[in-house]
Amino acid sequence: MPIKQDLIQLLKPYYIFNILLSLSYIILKRTPGLCNYIFGTETCEFDGRETEILFFLIIVIAMRTRKTGSVSMINYLSSSFIYTKVANLILWFSADFVLGIIYGVIFILGALIFPEPTYSGPNNVIYFRDVQGLDEELSRNKKVTWLVAFYTVWNPVCVTFAPTFAKMSTEYHLDNLKFGKIDIGRYPEAGKKYKVNDSSLSKQLPTVVLFQEGKEVIRRPMGDSKGKLISFIFSEDNIKKAFGLNTIYENCKNELKRNNKLPQKHQKSD
Repeated sequence: MPIKQDLIQLLKPYYIFNILLSLSYIILKRTPGLCNYIFGTETCEFDGRETEILFFLIIVIAMRTRKTGSVSMINYLSSSFIYTKVANLILWFSADFVLGIIYGVIFILGALIFPEPTYSGPNNVIYFRDVQGLDEELSRNKKVTWLVAFYTVWNPVCVTFAPTFAKMSTEYHLDNLKFGKIDIGRYPEAGKKYKVNDSSLSKQLPTVVLFQEGKEVIRRPMGDSKGKLISFIFSEDNIKKAFGLNTIYENCKNELKRNNKLPQKHQKSD
């Protein structure tokens, strides 16, 4: 099923455009006729410099996607697009300055015309509009357990994690177990207060924090004893295991039962 969903996702204009843009130089340089006309060469082969750039690109993509925790085909593609397009930009400029400018213009226009698709499926996520709203909700009813994601809309890992977080919010949501998100790119004061770095080089995006009785209990990613950030792959299984969601869900559900506040649909699932 995930593979089928990925293939359907690839039909969206954003992915089609970026795949073509990422492969443009390789395809045109290796296609007889087009290669001879565009590059003015007799042989359609990569020279030493082009081979070095492409080899370096492969290494960078492998390292970056591993660090960002990409776990599916779509995640790998989304994480690698920026690097493949920059590499293509360098290759086009190396081949011809005018072609480099044309590619750069297409690069920029494509980003404006074909933004990356965002998740729009079912969810039980509450979006906080400022840090005051989050603080008020945490202190309003300390019997409620909150799982809150601190994110930015431009970060690839945040974008690819959104469907996973939304799915968990529908699966685990209870009156006393809720899911929230706050965009620290738009509300940087939230990032400052909860110590989440929102810079373009930040390794803390996204950051997911578990709050119980209004206080932080667990967060991922977290720092080690020396303050060095420990990398974390934001897969559904890892989130459930790291935060003990199944145990928390059962505890919250039992608490609602004791207070006779458990909705009928949850009582039937026991």
